[in-house]
Amino acid sequence: MFEQLKTLPADPILGLNQIFQQDNNADKINLSIGVYQTAQGTTPIFAAVKKAEQQLIDLQTTKAYAPQAGDPAFVEHITNLLLGDELAKTLGDRVATVMTPGGCGALRMNAELLIQSNPNATVWVSDPTWANHYPLLQSAGLTLKTYNYYSPETHGVDFAAMVESLNAIPKGDVVLLHGCCHNPTGADLTKAQWDTVIDILAERDLMPFIDVAYQGFGDSLVDDAYGIRLAVSRLPEVLIASSCSKNFGVYRERVGAALVITTSEAQTAAAKSHILSAARRCYSMPPSHGGAVVGHLLSSESLTQEWKSELESVRTRMNSLRQGLATGLNQAQSKIDFSFVSQSKGMFCYLGIPQQDVLTLRSEFGIYLLESTRINVAGLSEQNLPVIVERVADVITR
Repeated sequence: MFEQLKTLPADPILGLNQIFQQDNNADKINLSIGVYQTAQGTTPIFAAVKKAEQQLIDLQTTKAYAPQAGDPAFVEHITNLLLGDELAKTLGDRVATVMTPGGCGALRMNAELLIQSNPNATVWVSDPTWANHYPLLQSAGLTLKTYNYYSPETHGVDFAAMVESLNAIPKGDVVLLHGCCHNPTGADLTKAQWDTVIDILAERDLMPFIDVAYQGFGDSLVDDAYGIRLAVSRLPEVLIASSCSKNFGVYRERVGAALVITTSEAQTAAAKSHILSAARRCYSMPPSHGGAVVGHLLSSESLTQEWKSELESVRTRMNSLRQGLATGLNQAQSKIDFSFVSQSKGMFCYLGIPQQDVLTLRSEFGIYLLESTRINVAGLSEQNLPVIVERVADVITR
């Protein structure tokens, strides 16, 4: 039966990580895979998460099936975290939240909902966007097209081109937006630009599909939710895909949430039923443990405050490393002005160096970044930063 199958190419991100693992260079540095790392190169468990996990284990009395929509505490608190208490309360049953296996599960479940609602709808994604948006959404049957977003020349958002693109999208289509910390570029919309984007979506009857995987990694938990809350408060229909992998550090637990907001409680209930039906077809119900941990943490005021403090420390450290990289590269060479690196948000940014230099860094020095020049800022450390600066400057000035 399987004789006709040919081996598929590796995922561009996970495949590069496999190559990194096989590299025998003792000084190799991985700036490709999207996980936070300490100065010692480990991905830690938040202390608040560890405490919540232990408390949850002590309190559990059964391993029976959890509700299909997910842990009730998680559903309630993650909705409030994304929308804010007041907006979530105002919306009431116009918003439905379903726990999913990670942000990927949330994206796919919302894609399944779109297919059931309007199989002819096109989803417009930023150019560039996260590589996995394509297989996740296209394999559900959706058509994807791109709108202008990033300027390689300015290393930032080309907002004039973005506005022009959005104004040309046919009415009734779907626009996928990054809630914050744009992956892969790190170039985010300002609040004023969000205002304009939402104005355009309202005028052209376009529905936002917001992917938020890094809330709290940009400016703050509240500031990073600005675009989400603006869209939900002003537009009749919104889809949101949320991930807890980064901001709670529960990568392997696969914790995410699909949110749908419609014009009425009845429409939302119908939409939720279709998400749950799609979930039943795909995975029946999400794994419980990680979501229950997050739900338990957010139910405790003391654990929530401890988590917020830890998250602030992570964000502050990443910002310091980002600034250190920009300053170091500018001091080490004069060919490229890397000031834009310090202005990026979240975990990623583009270095904007020639692709051949990316390959040279990999082959000569064991420094791994994607060929798009995307680097994981959280892969930098106080120890490896001087080495990276020296070797990047060496390669680009040859």
